[in-house]
Amino acid sequence: MLDSIRWDYPDPHTIRCMPAAADIDGLNHTNNGVYVRWCQDAGWSHSQALGLSLQDYQALDRAMAIRRGEYDYLLATSLGESLLLATWLVASDKLMTMERRFQLVRERDGATVLRGRWDLVCIEISSGRPRRMPPAFTAAYLPALVDVDRGAGGGGPNVFI
Repeated sequence: MLDSIRWDYPDPHTIRCMPAAADIDGLNHTNNGVYVRWCQDAGWSHSQALGLSLQDYQALDRAMAIRRGEYDYLLATSLGESLLLATWLVASDKLMTMERRFQLVRERDGATVLRGRWDLVCIEISSGRPRRMPPAFTAAYLPALVDVDRGAGGGGPNVFI
């Protein structure tokens, strides 16, 4: 199924998601907060795949913190639906900031149900102050940046990732 999905950008990092009973709200669809949690899970999964774990963040006393998050909720999802959440790093000033984007797709028909984006800033964990990305961050994250001009035309628009 991954090959047939029209992703917004090439080479996504993906995780599978499925709404459970506790994720369904009074309107009988997945609560919006669940999507935010899934984006956090995807961000961590991607960071770990690139070689940076929470333990690395702690040892370096640095983290990429969400400065701003935007989510476009396009379609509702229901209990037990199989979903794929993709994430990409798409921009960086190579000093302190990065941008991460998300696309959540319903597997049965390939429909995009959510797009999101985060503006991230590197902080010193102990003080919470902005700091330059350490070499371990630039070595892991910068080669993973995707060229947004190669995207398929999607409109993708304090938690640590």
